[in-house]
Amino acid sequence: MDTTKPIAVGITDSEASQAALAWAAARARRLKLPLVLLSVLDDHWMAGEALEALPYIDVLRTSGEDLLKSSAERIRSQEPGLQVSHEQLEGSIGASLGRYSEKASMLVLGSSGQSRGAMTDRALQAAAVAESPVAVVGPGAYGGKGIVVGVDGSEQATQAVAFAAAEADALGEELTVLYAFTGPNRWIKAGLPSGSFARHVVEEEQVVLSETVAGLRQDYPGLVVHDLLETVLEPAAALIRAGTGARLLVLGSRGRGSFSRLLLGSTAHAVLTEPPCPTVITRLKKRA
Repeated sequence: MDTTKPIAVGITDSEASQAALAWAAARARRLKLPLVLLSVLDDHWMAGEALEALPYIDVLRTSGEDLLKSSAERIRSQEPGLQVSHEQLEGSIGASLGRYSEKASMLVLGSSGQSRGAMTDRALQAAAVAESPVAVVGPGAYGGKGIVVGVDGSEQATQAVAFAAAEADALGEELTVLYAFTGPNRWIKAGLPSGSFARHVVEEEQVVLSETVAGLRQDYPGLVVHDLLETVLEPAAALIRAGTGARLLVLGSRGRGSFSRLLLGSTAHAVLTEPPCPTVITRLKKRA
C-alpha cells in the first residue's frame, strides 16, 4: 500500500457509511496519513441536463456539501491531530470513486450487507475498478481479533498475503491463511471412483497452501501464522465463516471481463455482499 497518499472514504448519511468513516479515521491516525472525505453527486440526476431537474441537482449538491462539512468537523473534533479535507465528486458513483482511488492509498466504503441497496452497489462497483486497495466496512462489524486472508495460488493471492502479513505484523495480530476449494468429494458423489486420486488432489492443494505461507515466517519471525485448507464449503462461505469475528479479511481481486462481478471476481463479489468484518480487496500490482 502507498503510504504517501491519503486515505479516502466515501460517505453518505447511512449507518454503514458512518462506521466506514470511523474505521478510516482510526486507520489514518494510526498510519499518520491525511483523510479525505468524498461525496458523489450521481450524474443520473443530470441526464440530459433537463431544466426541471436543475433545482433537485442544486438541493442534492448542497446536501452533499453539508454532509461533508459536518462529517469533517466531527472527525476533526474526535481526532484533533488528523489532517482532514473533503471533496464532492460528480458522475457515476462507482466510476468516480474508482478514478479518485488513483490519488489514495486506500479507498474505504460502507456496505449495507445482504441488502442490495446503493451502499452495496457502490462498494462493488468501486472495488471492481479501483487502483488502490478498497476496504468495505459494515455497521458494527469491526473490533475483532486476527487477520484472515484468502488464497488460491494466484499472483493476486500472493500479493494479498503480503498485504495481510504486513497488517498482522504491524497490529500484533495472528494471521490465518485460508485456501478454500471445492474438494474431490463432490466429484466422488457424482460417480468418480474414490481412492488415491482424491487424496492426491488434496495433497496437491496442500502443497499450494504450504508454498504460499513458506516465506512468511522468515519475513516476519514474530508473526503467528495459521494455514487452513477448506475442501467442503464453497470459497465465499468459507471466507465469511473464517472472517466472522476477525479484525480484518483480505482478498485479492482476480476477476476479468466487462461486468463488475467478473472484474472483481465471483468470490470477492459474494463476500462483499455480506462482509463479516472490515474486508480489504487488494489490487494486483504489475511487476517490472
